[in-house]
Formats: sequence, C-alpha cells, structure tokens
Amino acid sequence: MKPQAIGRVLGIGVRVVGRMAGQHIAAGAQAATRPPQSRPTAGPVTLEGAPGRAGAGAETARRAGVVAGTVGRGVGGFLKPFHRVGNIVFLEIVGVFFLLFALGFGNWVWRMKDQAVRGPEHAKFLVYAAMMLAFLYLGVSSFWRARRK
Repeated sequence: MKPQAIGRVLGIGVRVVGRMAGQHIAAGAQAATRPPQSRPTAGPVTLEGAPGRAGAGAETARRAGVVAGTVGRGVGGFLKPFHRVGNIVFLEIVGVFFLLFALGFGNWVWRMKDQAVRGPEHAKFLVYAAMMLAFLYLGVSSFWRARRK
C-alpha cells in the first residue's frame, strides 16, 4: 500500500474518532444543562421500576448501538492497511512451522531409507514419507499464497 493511501486512511480514522468524541462531549454537556424533570406521581411502570420512563432504556440502547457501529467503522478503517501485512506475516509464520515439521519427518525418512523396500519398518517409512510430503506441500503453498498477496 502506498504511503499516501495509509496517511489518507489514518486521517479518516482520526476524523471519525474526533467527530464521535465531539458528539459524546456535546451530549454530556446538553444533559448537564437540562433542568431536572419532575417525577410524575402516577404513570406507567417500566421493567426497571422507574415510573414515567418507558422508552428510556430503548433510546439508550439505540444510542449505544449507533456509537458502537461508528466506533467499529472507525477502528476498521484504521486497521485496514494493517490487514494485508498481518495476513502475509501470518502465512509466512505458518509456512515456517510447516516446513519445520517437514524437516523433522524428512530426518526420519533419511534415517530409515535403508528399510524403504523390504525392511521391518517399511510401514513407518511410508507414514513418515507421507507426512513429510504433506507438511512440505503445506509449507510451500503457505509461502506461495503469501507471495501472491
């Protein structure tokens, strides 16, 4: 990814977070300047047991959902440039582990090469050879997938 694109993404993420913080601060200031509401003596009782505030929980939940969605989009935009690099590094690390296992099984195949055809350990030789080939394939394909990204 080009440095200009990374800077653009970071700039957008910072603006989104700044806008969210400003809205949160403004909502807190607006709630603080509002005069206290008088409690009605009779009215519908909500699940929380507070009279007269039937929709307060739903409104709070809706606001929390909007804020969470906005934060999620902002964080996602911030982390988007790192997704590709992290994916490539993950594939390369997994490839190294697979190749280490292939090396270990290859060592056992090399030690048992004399019994490859007619020895008493012929079955073990075949199992070790199959495992070596499987891990070799997985390791090489992991590096191949990392290079294609």
